[in-house]
Amino acid sequence: MRHYHIALSLLSAAILSACGGSGSEGPAINTSVARGTLYANPPILVPIPQENGPAVTKLDPVVFKAMLEAKKPGLTQVTGVPKCEISTYYMKYATVGGANEPTDATGAILVPSGSDPACTGPRPVLLYAHGTTVEKSFNMANLRDNSEASLVAAMYAAQGFIVVASNFAGYDVSSLPYHPYLNADQQADDMVDSLRAARTAFPRINAQDSGKLVIAGYSQGGYVAMATQRAMQQKYASEFKVTALAGMSGPYALALLGDAVFAGSPNAGGTVFLPMLTTAWQKSYGNVYASANEIYEDKYATGIETLIPGSLTMTDLFTTGKLPSLALFAKDSLPGPSTPAFGGFFGDGNLIKTSYRNAYLADAQKNPCGTNPADPLNCSPANGFRKAGVKNDLRNYVPNVPVMLCGGGSDPTVFFASTQATAGFFLAKGFPSAYLTTLDVDTNPTSAADPFVAAKVGFAQSKAGVISAAIAAKQDPATAVASAYHGTLVPPFCNAAARGFFQQVLAK
Repeated sequence: MRHYHIALSLLSAAILSACGGSGSEGPAINTSVARGTLYANPPILVPIPQENGPAVTKLDPVVFKAMLEAKKPGLTQVTGVPKCEISTYYMKYATVGGANEPTDATGAILVPSGSDPACTGPRPVLLYAHGTTVEKSFNMANLRDNSEASLVAAMYAAQGFIVVASNFAGYDVSSLPYHPYLNADQQADDMVDSLRAARTAFPRINAQDSGKLVIAGYSQGGYVAMATQRAMQQKYASEFKVTALAGMSGPYALALLGDAVFAGSPNAGGTVFLPMLTTAWQKSYGNVYASANEIYEDKYATGIETLIPGSLTMTDLFTTGKLPSLALFAKDSLPGPSTPAFGGFFGDGNLIKTSYRNAYLADAQKNPCGTNPADPLNCSPANGFRKAGVKNDLRNYVPNVPVMLCGGGSDPTVFFASTQATAGFFLAKGFPSAYLTTLDVDTNPTSAADPFVAAKVGFAQSKAGVISAAIAAKQDPATAVASAYHGTLVPPFCNAAARGFFQQVLAK
């Protein structure tokens, strides 16, 4: 693995040199550079290290299959056996931050090639948005060490899609000192700019665009994918024509989820997500708090704005005491957990001050949102965090393309209620039901003719495997499933379903 990290270091150095800068944070921003400008064209071809032998510039299908199976035996039964060679390119481009300040971001372009008919000629383009990560070094061009990148490569690039995937502003060598987490306008513009930059590169890297554009993402990325489709429909319609959208396990209904958390139903990972949200929205809008101490207990408030993304892993954040792993609210904070299942989120060493939670709940009672599912954002919260939640809730438009919304019904991290509420809103606003596919992979097949039999059966088998392994290790099976649910169990099956959905739409 050491050779791969050396290769990445060389890539970063090359990008910085090409852009006229130096240092780990990248060059100073040239404010005259237009959004979507590609800093180096062609972008850098990423060498793929091999365990035995020199690095290669094209990932062979046979080699990729072996690599996938070594990491997760049986994965190619879900992704399909790779058909295409993959060339990976690393790009840096100009974009904007949460307050519309000029900045930069990096990303990956995955280009399929080979003799299989799925790999030749003009190919559809997938614009992909990744899930939440706390590590600033996250890079979708790292197919060997980045599990999400390798899954996306296997699901899409190895099956004939050109993939464009942003790392998002604030990650990798981006000079933005924060990440505009779940800022719908910024994240959509970032994705738009990544595609603009990639399109500039296509002629130089033999990426033949068929003109068919599909958008997908998982978790945070599911939200970003939908925000991007909305932006392309409302702001960039003359520049982009989207064929279909697949959102997977996304927090689209942000106002609903925020109110649920503070009312006593916290989500797994909330002690990480809330700091990311408050920092992003404060940097973007300036009205979430006067100081972080308003929201966070003093032991956590200092330095919390620069904590994520950073150098620490999720485990590091907890073991070093930078954040509590579970205790979002004080054990005596009222109302208590909405059900006993949420009891672990109330305890000693809590993150959120009870005074702030009380103020949030008072505003939610005085200025309720979501009272009408067909008009859920017809409300006027006074609390700065709730205002931002309403502003960034995506239940305020109706897509004009076929949509798939996939997730798991028992997801403890991004509640499936977000998917259900968003789908319900679209239908209430007249979106044709024939163009909306909502899939809960954690359900039984409706019949042998169920188009998602494979995804549902595969998910059930994977979950059973987690349970068996926990029992064998004398661990709690429910805890094991909850830990694996959002990040490990659901993604392969939602991505497989999304690819099938895209292929069906593209064939029409």
